[in-house]
Amino acid sequence: MNRRSALAALLLTGLLAACTTTPSETQSATQPTPAPLPKPLPQLKVGIALGGGAAKGFAHIGVIKMLEANGIKPVVVSGTSAGSVVGALYASGFDAFQLQEQSFSLDESKIRDVSLLSGGLVKGQKLQDYVNELVKQKPMEKFAKPFAAVTTELETGRRTVFVKGNAGMAVRASSSIPGVFEPVLINGKRYVDGGVVSPVPVDAARQLGADFVIAVDISSKATGTAPSNMLGIVNQAIMIMGQKLGEQELARAEVVIRPRVGKIGPTDFDQRNIAILEGEKAALALLPLIRQKMADKQKVLAAQ
Repeated sequence: MNRRSALAALLLTGLLAACTTTPSETQSATQPTPAPLPKPLPQLKVGIALGGGAAKGFAHIGVIKMLEANGIKPVVVSGTSAGSVVGALYASGFDAFQLQEQSFSLDESKIRDVSLLSGGLVKGQKLQDYVNELVKQKPMEKFAKPFAAVTTELETGRRTVFVKGNAGMAVRASSSIPGVFEPVLINGKRYVDGGVVSPVPVDAARQLGADFVIAVDISSKATGTAPSNMLGIVNQAIMIMGQKLGEQELARAEVVIRPRVGKIGPTDFDQRNIAILEGEKAALALLPLIRQKMADKQKVLAAQ
């Protein structure tokens, strides 16, 4: 084969190879854009507002116990009257089981001191000292969680919220049922039970920065039955006065838990186990609603 024939054969072979080769797929010069990650939902600042109700207040412990057991831990606490006692201990660092243990060891004589000079009214100094001892003499601003004790200024009827200073004194003022406890003198003004103006302190929890408030209402409702003792009469009178006002404030909470403690009297400290159990049962029953409303609130905050 001469030189010209060899060159022609080589060109023909190349053309045939080009015709039988599968074209390679065209590659994109840019990578596909990954789908954006979902925006994390904001953390809720959960507050718990603990209402007044004398011995019924042990129910608050059961509510807190059940919430904590299910991963719902309030970060701010407000309390009125009996709720201020439980709230102060909880905000100072007690967990639910420590609160329950403390309630079992409570001797009523530790918190009741009658003064004959004031017509047999309870002074409240023992309650003040008892609370301060348990919180290790810490002022409220040093508590583990922000705390508010709600009281009523006696001269004006103005709602007053204490968030700093002597914890025991603030709790004593918040718990000073008119006609049963002596009014408490603080900075030249006298204060009585916060239940007169704020039976369940939802607004105080908001003031502390809560964007989701769980209210615990242990108040009794007027049933037409006359109380059998002086404390019961006074307690019912205060309840009647604050009932409508309390309904308005409760409407501003996301969730209201109502333990069934209506049959427990204001001085029935021997019913503490039943009150705690009723608190647990009431909180457990509303857990699905609480979770749903918390999720809804997170979505609202995320959209803002």
